Amino acid sequence: MKKALVSVAATAVLSSSFASIASANTYKVESGDSLWSIARKHDTTVSTLKSLNQLQSEVIYPNQVLKVAKSSVPSVNTPAPAKQKEEPVTSAGQTYTVKSGDTLGAIANQYSISLSDLMAWNGLSNHLIYPGQVLKVSKNRAATATPVPTAPAAPPKQSSENGSTTYTVKSGDTLSYIGAQFGVTVQQLKSWNGLKNDMIYVGQKLSIQGASTPTAPQAPEAPPENVSSSFNVDTLLKEAKSHLGTPYVWGGSTAGGFDCSGYIYYVYKQAGAPIQRLSSGGYYNRSYYVNNPQPGDLVFFENTYKKGISHLGIYLGNDQFIHAGDNGVQITSLSNSYWKSKFDGFKRFYEL
Repeated sequence: MKKALVSVAATAVLSSSFASIASANTYKVESGDSLWSIARKHDTTVSTLKSLNQLQSEVIYPNQVLKVAKSSVPSVNTPAPAKQKEEPVTSAGQTYTVKSGDTLGAIANQYSISLSDLMAWNGLSNHLIYPGQVLKVSKNRAATATPVPTAPAAPPKQSSENGSTTYTVKSGDTLSYIGAQFGVTVQQLKSWNGLKNDMIYVGQKLSIQGASTPTAPQAPEAPPENVSSSFNVDTLLKEAKSHLGTPYVWGGSTAGGFDCSGYIYYVYKQAGAPIQRLSSGGYYNRSYYVNNPQPGDLVFFENTYKKGISHLGIYLGNDQFIHAGDNGVQITSLSNSYWKSKFDGFKRFYEL
């Protein structure tokens, strides 16, 4: 009888261990996910995800279960995971040091606070932040003077050989951000590294020709109008309005039906902008904040159907934007109480 009990207990432990490993090696797709964002979350690459799941394209859908790592035989006596290092908490409140690629929205989500509180606690009048800046991420426990942000530290030197520099991609990096550090263009980076699109991944090595020590990036300047020879804002707005009344379709990106990001992809493409089909979060990461929005800029909203950036539209001017909402493509006022409460900011694509 004792042997039987020991056998049953051992079987239960092994089953539990196998289930834990299986869970760790798979990921259930959520609304707004993309292969790129999942790859970053699990420290892998898009090509690896496609290979593990035998995907022919980058199209995925909510509730799809993806393999994110190769299966391995579990060990019953698995050591407890090491505790994560936490940000120090002082009497003046918790602080966070801005890293390359951070945004106020991402930091607010990380600490489960609102964007407005984060800006208020740090005396910010816009969304511009820089690496090395120290931000308060919790309310002061006692009244203290607002700390003066430290000057941004220059990024570390990368390996250099024969007049070229090798840069290792870090979490949060984009080609535009890297280009700004080294004073080169996105087109040059893509040409030097044989890239067909803007997708990069953590740990990827990029060659930068004739580059010197990178400098701390400054806030991006607005690119000249109509950077692309074929893109035209008037065409964009005309195309956007031509689809008023088109029904909402989850994952839709054709004239037969759109979701919010699919609508952006379709109308920008029709207006001559060479953009990719991404989620609202993907477009958020490929654009920068503007204080004086112009018709054709993007409008982002957070915490609608999920936490974080979750909806976007196109600014029309006069406090109005056009978007693919629950009732289809429609024009809405930014003074609307619901959208006003969810408003994140105006942004513009780095390059078109």
